[in-house]
Amino acid sequence: MYEGHDQAVAVLLRESGRVSAETLARLREACGANHESLADAVVGCAHVQRADLFRAVASHLGTPCVDKLPDAISSEALEAVPGDLARRFRVLPWRKGPAVLELAAVDPFAPGLAGDLSFALGCEVQIVVADPARIAELIGVHYGGSAVAEEGESAWRHGGDVRGRAGVQAAAARVERRTAEAPVVRFVNSVLRQAVRDHASDVHFEPFEGEFRVRCRVDGSMREVAAPPPSRALAVVSRLKVMAGLNIAERRVPQDGRIRFSVDDRPVDLRVSTLPTQAGESVVLRVLDQTSAPVTLEGLGLPAGVEKGVREVIQRPNGLFLVTGPTGSGKTTTLYGCLRIVNSPGLKILTAEDPVEYEVEGITQLAVNPSIGLSFASALRSFLRQDPDVLLVGEIRDLDTAGVAIQAALTGHLVMSTLHTNDAAGAVTRLVDMGVEPFLLSATLEAVLAQRLVRRICPACRESVELPGDFPAGAAPGFAAAAGRMAYRGRGCPACMGTGYKGRVGIFEWLRMTEAVRELIMERAPAALIQRTATEQGMETLRDSGLRAIADGLTTAEEVMRLF
Repeated sequence: MYEGHDQAVAVLLRESGRVSAETLARLREACGANHESLADAVVGCAHVQRADLFRAVASHLGTPCVDKLPDAISSEALEAVPGDLARRFRVLPWRKGPAVLELAAVDPFAPGLAGDLSFALGCEVQIVVADPARIAELIGVHYGGSAVAEEGESAWRHGGDVRGRAGVQAAAARVERRTAEAPVVRFVNSVLRQAVRDHASDVHFEPFEGEFRVRCRVDGSMREVAAPPPSRALAVVSRLKVMAGLNIAERRVPQDGRIRFSVDDRPVDLRVSTLPTQAGESVVLRVLDQTSAPVTLEGLGLPAGVEKGVREVIQRPNGLFLVTGPTGSGKTTTLYGCLRIVNSPGLKILTAEDPVEYEVEGITQLAVNPSIGLSFASALRSFLRQDPDVLLVGEIRDLDTAGVAIQAALTGHLVMSTLHTNDAAGAVTRLVDMGVEPFLLSATLEAVLAQRLVRRICPACRESVELPGDFPAGAAPGFAAAAGRMAYRGRGCPACMGTGYKGRVGIFEWLRMTEAVRELIMERAPAALIQRTATEQGMETLRDSGLRAIADGLTTAEEVMRLF
């Protein structure tokens, strides 16, 4: 009776005042010698009646108590719990209500029992207390066999703890069978579908000590998703790895894979990355929705002057065009918008990407794979032997890639690529710091577009608000011009899930190469001097673009200040 929970039984008996502390200490000492549970000892010595003990347990756990379980259990209740679950968790369905399924548990003290069963059965569960011996008896009567505890998974936390290769393979097979259980499959599919419908960019499955967290990044911000109990973390992670074709037996090194998924009859690609952590494997899925990419540049929300400049540059027969910004700022989306403008039967367009995020008809696309020696630089060298007109390089990460890209631009090709810098002028100094000769950069670079994404005010609950007089206080210079002006904010409504934001909008900085800027590049001038010169010639900085977005009612002052 309640074996292994002597501490809990002692606490509830002491708190209820039914047995003195001295008596409990004496009984616990006797239990150790006789290998008997404290609950049995207390009942056996007539200190507490069995029924009273069960009521005390129920009161302690805050759950109902059933004094006597009948032989007959309704077929509706029995059918609600499969036999393997009943035996594994040692529970008996006692009563099935319209909203809650009541289960009598042999071990009501088991941590997370209600959560595990609720997740496994897909319904609300209420644990009730009854005579454990009677519950075990009725499980055998109605389901057959004996109550079997679920097999432990501790060996999975350290790959070397499983005996030999055969042990690892057997353990992997057991976990793979668990990933096919209906609740796990339903949960994973539900999370992925909802993430796509909410236009999430990433989905995070994160194990922590005693917690399993699932979050989605929507409009640049993380949102919590209802997660399964921590005991189901391994099964959920394994399910994702099976879908991505990864090795579920390997949990000590990071792995990368891809899942092709269908949501509402449209294809979605999920880029999968696993990371071993102290509490288990963390999995992040990058959502690549083929239908979410804008068809033309108009869908990007570029200012009229910037859009006109971009169109002029990408129509040139040669040169280098760069899009810069941090990760997640929409650089690749911008380049795809450009490709859709220049894509025509009269041009040969090749792309090298990591990975191919969107498939575009009429364009030859290549996914680089550094593990086999297929890098951006080697892909570009091969491209030049394919007689291309336009080349897209996913990212310039090193001098080798930058050198080949510049050589391609010098030899009559239009090259588009991305770079991670804070502003447009920073792209120039970053390439020079990589080792690119300034005279080559000055001769090939045509323009740099720096961009950020800020959350757009929800149109359904937008309301006007006056910027406070101290708005520029503590902010970067340039915000003072916005003080006292009328702005807008989102009040929060069901359409935006109470956040006040729905979707995102870009702010941009367009640096076009002029004679003055080219001379500064040749002189290895710092980024600040290049930016100041370009601003004097009419360039709108990212900060100014953000202020204009505030004045136009597209975003809030808080969003722009967060970036600067």
